[in-house]
Amino acid sequence: MSASDWAGLIVSVVTILASFGAGTRWLVKHYLSELKNNGGSSVKDQVERLETRVDQIYLLLCEQGKK
Repeated sequence: MSASDWAGLIVSVVTILASFGAGTRWLVKHYLSELKNNGGSSVKDQVERLETRVDQIYLLLCEQGKK
């Protein structure tokens, strides 16, 4: 292989690795943003609403069990 072939191979490998790194960084950033409160549409907000509802249902069931 000539020097230009090696250079082309190295450039293509570096490009593939950089693309993989950028894609991984974007995915991590995107998924971490779902774990922060943002006013109602994140996964964390939805889980907190569900936890509140489950707690209310549990309290209602406990009150009915005491009667």
